[in-house]
Amino acid sequence: MSSNLIYEFCKKIFPINRSITGKGVCETLKIIQGELPSLKIHNIPTGKKCFDWNIPKEWNVNEAYIIDPDGKKICSLKDNNLHLVGYSVPVNKTIELEELEKHLHSLPGQPDAIPYITSYYKETWGFCISHNQRESLKEGNYRVIIDSSLIDGYMTYGELLIEGNSKEEIFISTYICHPSMANNEVSGPALVTFLSKFILTLNNKRYSYRIIFIPETIGSIAYLSKNLTIMKKNIIAGFNITCVGDNKNFSFMSSRDGSTLADKVALNALHSKGIKFKNFSYLQRGSDERQYCYPGVDLPVCSVMRSKYGDYDEYHTSLDNLSFISSDGLNGAFEIYRDIIEILENNFKYTNTQICEPQLGKRGLYPNISSKKTIALVRTMMNLLAYCDGKLDLINISEIIDEPFWDLVEIAKKLESNGVLKKAHNK
Repeated sequence: MSSNLIYEFCKKIFPINRSITGKGVCETLKIIQGELPSLKIHNIPTGKKCFDWNIPKEWNVNEAYIIDPDGKKICSLKDNNLHLVGYSVPVNKTIELEELEKHLHSLPGQPDAIPYITSYYKETWGFCISHNQRESLKEGNYRVIIDSSLIDGYMTYGELLIEGNSKEEIFISTYICHPSMANNEVSGPALVTFLSKFILTLNNKRYSYRIIFIPETIGSIAYLSKNLTIMKKNIIAGFNITCVGDNKNFSFMSSRDGSTLADKVALNALHSKGIKFKNFSYLQRGSDERQYCYPGVDLPVCSVMRSKYGDYDEYHTSLDNLSFISSDGLNGAFEIYRDIIEILENNFKYTNTQICEPQLGKRGLYPNISSKKTIALVRTMMNLLAYCDGKLDLINISEIIDEPFWDLVEIAKKLESNGVLKKAHNK
């Protein structure tokens, strides 16, 4: 894969004005479908009850701007789609600055940044503006134009189901509901698009894969309301993929349980590359892991990120732009998730074929000459055999004996080919 492919895809979908419903979501999904033709696009109608929630009205906007007393157009949606508060109702009126101020949002601590603000479930309107520009506004009349609509329509999401040799599933979720923010929005669906393409190339896939592109929160709730029974039955590990584009330290967000297969595999993938990362408690959650790990749902879902949402200054502002992410950052995150998939595909349980320790020498598995290196290899081999009881998988054994997962994979394959181990078929 070209080192710039994921970044170039980010550039392609970055300008689109997305929200939790509407044309921006549909346009983004169509572009993703161009890379993943088997992606299915689904619509859920306005008002549909999903657990304790209802699908909101569909929101679309054609243009939005303010004309200041000098006749200059400011806060134009065409200049930056963060200027408009998400889900703003239609407005066409002239007001004075004092009234306009009630509908303006800025960040005094980041005076050059435009904040990202939404109001999905309470009808209102507003504009986001840099604090420097806000401070320069003068008294007078301001013409406010918001050409938007809130109608009975649909919430739209994408679903890719990849069949493997087993009905057991690996679950991957990312969201497509924010306007132009690079790390917090487009990095997730861009990486998942190319991770899906990688999964599709795998031969003889052990697991099936359930991959979704959804609006955050309402999308995960709606998807769970339709699929919870089969998800609880089949999903053995899941990952909520977001904020994977910048080139800063990695971050890990555990599941609510904290010790699921997903948690263990993610941590193993990070440790195996010697990557330094911030380890976040589930108490610091903030994305769709809230829904996937909620009591009664209890799916084994965690996240590996770059800079975690809310943990970097550029978060939810116009500073989270294409210069904040990089090809290196995206590719590094892609490599971690590729490793996670490969670990899962190779994480078998083994059982011994012999009662008591096997005679390794007659099988050519015991070195003729003893050295520090061979002693360490034999010790790892014997420790692996000691824990191959058909109940523990290689990830768990890797944790117990403190040896790299991929070293154990190679040893297990050699022992299996020599009839000392066999794969266990129990879950």
